[in-house]
Amino acid sequence: MKSKPIYVEIDIDTSMQALWEHTQRPELHEQWDLRFSEIKYLPRNPNDEQQRFLYRTNIGFGISIKGTGTTKSSKPCEKQGRASSLFFCSDQKISLIREGSGFWKYEPSVNKIAFKTKFDYQTRFGFLGRWCDRLLFRPFFGYATAWSFDLLRLWLEKGMQPASVIQKAAIHYLSVFLLAFLWIYQGVVPKLMYPLGGELQLLQQLGWFSGWEKPVLQLLGAAEVGVGFITMIWHKKKQVYKGQIVLLLLLAVAALIGQPELLQAPFNPLTLSGSMIGFCILAYLSSRDLPQAGNCLRSPESRAVRNKRAGGKIDGIHL
Repeated sequence: MKSKPIYVEIDIDTSMQALWEHTQRPELHEQWDLRFSEIKYLPRNPNDEQQRFLYRTNIGFGISIKGTGTTKSSKPCEKQGRASSLFFCSDQKISLIREGSGFWKYEPSVNKIAFKTKFDYQTRFGFLGRWCDRLLFRPFFGYATAWSFDLLRLWLEKGMQPASVIQKAAIHYLSVFLLAFLWIYQGVVPKLMYPLGGELQLLQQLGWFSGWEKPVLQLLGAAEVGVGFITMIWHKKKQVYKGQIVLLLLLAVAALIGQPELLQAPFNPLTLSGSMIGFCILAYLSSRDLPQAGNCLRSPESRAVRNKRAGGKIDGIHL
């Protein structure tokens, strides 16, 4: 049950020196890499080729995973790029990772630099630890690595500070989650599960669907659930939020026309639609320039496949 090593690759439009500094200087590295909360180099002998370091990763609830490691860099080469190797380990009993190793490669092309990493590690806790790693931790660790690489790309290409981008991403995904939750809840609970709680009566008082109120309510509930899933899947599409704002306004107006006294209730169509419109605006404004793990290649073969689809070219050079 051996798992594949984690591989991540991304093209970054920057200089070799800038990329090298942002990945090799601890005070810069820890700003964009979600896998580390703190990286600290230890004193180094000038004759020693390896650099020892300490790392710490906060996992929440005041708990941190700490470890040590060594890194060794290759000599600069303008044509072939640069590389650095890495070994890391943790003696903490709660750390799933016992020890691991990997590399970073910096390969220049005509306009960009291909920044690559490949690493693997051994786990604790025997069979249970291996299964936990394979099913949960390793996929998450690979995703976090890819997301971090794209965060670094935004920093180097567009000058967007990682802390600001992370904050914007948190606002965006929280707004999307709340929007999707409200749509799905409103579709399932009051319309599909408990229509007699007031939604059916509201349609009957509206008088638009005489005798068809129940199937219309079920159809409306299914549609709202669909909007919730659309919000999650296409959360970066700004048209999704424009359409939702219009839909929310129409639903609120229709409900208040049918039963104006609803405005007297603590939680009514106006307050619900207003809150959801607010989430739409937040998600809309924060949807641009978000890091995406999907912008990275996840296997060495992926580049060949992508180039084949592009007609066998790399930066204008025929293969």
